[in-house]
This record gives sequence, structure tokens and C-alpha cells, in this order.
Amino acid sequence: MVDIARSQDAEVGDGTTSVVILAAEILKQMKPFIEDGVHPQLLIRAIGKACEKTLKELEGLEIKISGESELRDMLVKCAATTLSSKLVSQERQFFANMIVDAVNTLDAHLPLNMIGIKKVNGGNLNESRLIKGVAFQKAFSYAGFEMQPKKYIGVKVALLNIELELKAEKDNAEMRLTNVSDFQAVVDAEWNILYDKLQKIHDSGANVVLSKLPIGDVATQWFADRDMFCAGRIPQDDLERLMAACGGSVLTTVSQIEDSVLGKCGKFYEQQVGSERYNFFEECSKAHACTLLLRGGAEQFIAETERSLHDAIMIVRRAKKNDSIVAGGGAIEMELSRLIRDHAKGIEGKDQAFWMAYAQAFEMIPRQLCQNAGLDALDVLNKLRHRHAQGEKWAGIDIHREAVGDNLAACVWEPSLVKRNAITAATEAACLVLSIDQTVKNPRTASGGQMPGLPGM
Repeated sequence: MVDIARSQDAEVGDGTTSVVILAAEILKQMKPFIEDGVHPQLLIRAIGKACEKTLKELEGLEIKISGESELRDMLVKCAATTLSSKLVSQERQFFANMIVDAVNTLDAHLPLNMIGIKKVNGGNLNESRLIKGVAFQKAFSYAGFEMQPKKYIGVKVALLNIELELKAEKDNAEMRLTNVSDFQAVVDAEWNILYDKLQKIHDSGANVVLSKLPIGDVATQWFADRDMFCAGRIPQDDLERLMAACGGSVLTTVSQIEDSVLGKCGKFYEQQVGSERYNFFEECSKAHACTLLLRGGAEQFIAETERSLHDAIMIVRRAKKNDSIVAGGGAIEMELSRLIRDHAKGIEGKDQAFWMAYAQAFEMIPRQLCQNAGLDALDVLNKLRHRHAQGEKWAGIDIHREAVGDNLAACVWEPSLVKRNAITAATEAACLVLSIDQTVKNPRTASGGQMPGLPGM
């Protein structure tokens, strides 16, 4: 069960609850047959065939979306459907549009790591915003930082993995000098090495210097005097995302620094967000990256918002790659259940009962939706069966009206890939459990299962 939930999350990003419920219900429907002495292999064979038929029927039901404006509307509706069951359901339209904009910012491969999510305590949810670029919290900085410019147009970024500060002498080092001038030469050499590094960075044309390691107060002041911005102790993932977005490379020495190894972006600025200051890099030259800045009260609430948005982002990515949808809210499950039941009536022998039980399992999804929403599950399911029998294939549960309605018209949409993956994974998990015919248990030894030689508890 854990594995199928993980695979659903990795493959599609949403529907983890559905796949577990469906697998458990298939097993529950098969349990009476096992108790009656039916061999598990017969059940597994029947379930496998029923699953193939279900996927074929699903393929016939899914609706293809074409056209740029229609595709955007479809993506927004899919994101809103995903968020409707989450903690941020009240603001689902606001976040759905934001997520679609974020995914549309990316390139054709839709890399997930190019969408950064930053959480800032304070403010309300509606103050969350999308930055079309890379943003991260201002790093620790030394004196002289306030003298540096906080805004640039046409930015060249030097990405470093170098410590730009004077090192303290090692405790166990020993240096024997005979006169004061030699000692001064040693001190000057250390300063000259640092100033030489700083000069090379300045000569390369960089106006923003970022390093994974600390940038000391001497270097900070030196850069400030030349109208350059610097920040040290930048987290590794932020540095990598900036490199992917702006180009360039992370340098471990400044001896070869030149224009070709610098990252480039259109705009850089620093801005206060809540109680923190953030650095923003927009109009990146190489890859299309974006950052979601989430606001909210409690830390746990923002963390839950992040998890909800992750599901919606995954769904929008999948829907964009596979532009076919089905109606959610239990509509597709009820229609598949009806189609499998109708097909089962034409099957002879025991298999008919197995197919009927498999079809019955799909009704668990709308039943669970009713229970979660506090509706009368028995009444709603009977209405759904009646509507689907009359040919209303997109009839599903409208939780907000507490009634049954056309979920395709109500824009409760899901990518068909979510359902396909859930049905396949749930069926395979059920077959795997059914194939376990016996459990071997180790009998307790005379010592009560303890290691020999140990005193009794």
C-alpha cells in the first residue's frame, strides 16, 4: 500500500489517497470469494482482464483539449480540482492561476526543480506571489553591505565557491623570523592575495558576486566602494538553481574568471518580504525558472500549503504533457463501474461474479467523497447510479451544492493519466496480496523466543 502511494506520487503527483482506497476496496470485494474457497489465481486472472477492459473504456471516455486558450482554462480547472480537497480550498482559484503561470514559465521539459518554493511567515495567503526568476533570502552580510547598490539592470553574476576573507593563523603553525620587515612581508602577502582575487572578480565585469562560502568584511567594503553587490553563505540548491537559470558556472578559483563563465540576467533587486529581505533575479538568460513566495500565519499552515501546491504543480505538469481529461468528483468511477457491470452480464461462469465485484469496488471513491463531505452516501450513490443508467456519464458529486450534478460542466476536471495510473497500481497491488496463499510463522521456542544463555525477563 505504501509503495503504490509512493509510485502514484512519483508518477503523477496526485491521487495517492484514491489509489490506496481503491486497492483496499478491491481486496474487500474479493474476500468473500476467498472465504468460499475460490482459488486466488482465478480471481487474479479475472481482475487482470477487468482492469484491461476498464483502461480501454477510460480511453474511450477521455476528452482531448486543443487550442491555447482552452488548454490554459483546462489547466486552471485541473489545479482548482486538486486544491479543492486541500487546506487552501478557499483560495483555490487564486493559487490555481498562480500555479499554471508558474508551470507555463518553464521550458518544454517542465523541470520540477526550476520551480522554487520559499515560505515567509506573516501576512495572509493572498499576499503570496509568483516571481518569474530566482529568489532567495538575503544571506548573512558584514559591515559595508548597506553601502552596496540594491538594484541592477543587465546583471552579470559571479558564482563562487571561494572564501573571500582573511584566515586566522593555525594554532600549531610555527614561523621563525629574524626581523620586523620579514614579518610585515608575511602579513602583506596575505592581504595582497585577497586583493588580487577581488581585483580579478572586478575586472571580469561582474556586478553581483555570490559565494557558497563566507565573504568577509574587507571584501564586502571593497565591493561596496566599486558599486558591486556581494553575498556569502548562499545555500547550495539556490546557487544551483541560479546557475541553471542564468548560465555561468560555480568557480573554485578566480584565476580563469572571464565574461563567458558569468551568469547573466535582466534585472536584480533586493526587497523586504515580511520580516526578511529577499534577493530577486528576474529575466534569466538561459533557462526559465520561477519562485513561489508563500505567505501565511502559522508555520505548519504554510508547510501544508506547500504540500498542497506540490500536488497541484504535478497535476498541471502532467495535464500539459497529456492533454486529455475526465470529470472528477466520482463521475468517472461511477461510469466505469456501470460499463464493467454491463460487460460482466455477458460473461459466463464464475468470472461474472468476480467482474461484478471489481465494478462494485469503484463505487468506493464517490462513497468516500460523500462521507468526507458529510453527505448521505446511500442516497447520493443511488442517485448517481440512476443518472448514469440514463446515460448521464459525467454525473458526479457536487460537494458545494450537496447534490448530484454534471461535473464536466461544473469544471471539476482531472487528467485521465491520474485515473489510469491509480487503476493500474491498485489492481496490481490487490493481485499481489491475493497471490499470497499462506503465511509461514516461526513457532515460539521453549525459551519463549529468547536467545539461549540470557536470563529470563
